[in-house]
Amino acid sequence: MGDRIEENRFEQLLAEYEGPLRRLAGAYERDAELQKDLVQEIRVALWRALRGFRGQCSERTFVYRVAHNRALTHVARRHPEQLQLEEAPEIADAGPDPEQAAAKSEEHAELRARVERLPMTLRQVVMLALEGLSNAEIGEVLGIGEGNVAVRLTRARKLLKEGAR
Repeated sequence: MGDRIEENRFEQLLAEYEGPLRRLAGAYERDAELQKDLVQEIRVALWRALRGFRGQCSERTFVYRVAHNRALTHVARRHPEQLQLEEAPEIADAGPDPEQAAAKSEEHAELRARVERLPMTLRQVVMLALEGLSNAEIGEVLGIGEGNVAVRLTRARKLLKEGAR
């Protein structure tokens, strides 16, 4: 009975966080096939870690923490020349106006490219902030203080604005 409850909980987590986990993987891995591998690694890590989750943080923070740790391990295994991210594949905008959708897609691609050029420590906080995590949650995920998160976000915003010029 306990295993089935755990399986249901795991399936619910995957259903709720599948999109964010894919986006997070895209922030760490540029190659589409390696992104898929990373997402699978995150799923396995989440399954293994779920049994030990005791509610000491929010479920959301737990999921992102597991994903972040797995992504760091994934990146660390690669060769140094593979550490730079290139632009992620275009994500189609389902807007009704094709011209507006194209403009919005170009803006997203430009922002994505600027975010991907950020150093890893800044890129991490930006990606988690874009997923809607608070500074406190980001701090829990990354193992840093909330003040440090705020400083990193400020630095990242400055660099992103400079890249827009």
